[in-house]
Amino acid sequence: MKITVVGAGAVGASCAEYIAIKNFASEVVLLDIKEDYAEGKAMDLMQTASLNGFDTKITGSTNDYSKTAGSDIAVITSGIPRKPGMTREELIGINAGIVKEVSSNIIKHSPDVTIIVVSNPMDTMTYLVHKTTGLPKNRIIGMGGALDSARFKYRLAEALEAPISDVDGMVIGGHSDKGMVPLTRLATRNSVLVSEFISEDRLNQVSEDTKVGGATLTKMLGTSAWYAPGAAVSGLVQAIACDQKKIFPCSTLLDGEYGLNDLCIGVPVVLGKGGIEKIVEIKLDEAEMNKLKESAEGVKKTNGLLEL
Repeated sequence: MKITVVGAGAVGASCAEYIAIKNFASEVVLLDIKEDYAEGKAMDLMQTASLNGFDTKITGSTNDYSKTAGSDIAVITSGIPRKPGMTREELIGINAGIVKEVSSNIIKHSPDVTIIVVSNPMDTMTYLVHKTTGLPKNRIIGMGGALDSARFKYRLAEALEAPISDVDGMVIGGHSDKGMVPLTRLATRNSVLVSEFISEDRLNQVSEDTKVGGATLTKMLGTSAWYAPGAAVSGLVQAIACDQKKIFPCSTLLDGEYGLNDLCIGVPVVLGKGGIEKIVEIKLDEAEMNKLKESAEGVKKTNGLLEL
């Protein structure tokens, strides 16, 4: 199992590290445009192998896509990260050109690859890969919902004063501060609805804190977060590589599901060796459906900025 991670910055390096530590891949290739940067990150990570007990081989490459040949899965983290005060949508002009070039080069050397898109604005970048590569839709996946749901569960556990292993919840919709739809109604603590433990006001606060989770960290760190995004990607990669049939909310191209068409947005999917093997249509109430449709309109507006 060969995995390529394009972009050896903080997010890409975290992806590579978590994938290697889980020890299910034979090789991880880190690729970056900056001279010797990916090679240095790969060497540093390989020097942790005996300490962290993994046998995955991590190699680095400066913009040589031939080193990625035969990749089963490729992760695109390339592009400029957010800075304080920036929206994800403001990154579209620069990142669209980068993602288009990267995905084309990956497919040239790995025609059977499954692509996971991390670059922002993530739903629109996922849509761009669909529109420009010709890959089957099951092999193009946007990461956002997996990360947003992890942040939701963190906030739920905080509110409940409960261990996070007790908590389950999901975020659907667009990967943006206004577009996320945390499904508070369905969130549970060890199979009991969270609404049994905390007030509606507190649950609404959890939802709002989740939606600005990325912006909160960007303000604190001065740039985009990297540990949780890297961990979210590694979870998706492992589910595909190990054919786990796990359900994650991911950005996927919809063709009538949830009454939506011709856009990529976060909904629950089953991930296995075929990539997105099934889109799961859960029963939303009227308020949740309205929020999802509103989110979809926002995503379509951003998609309209693409030069296809």
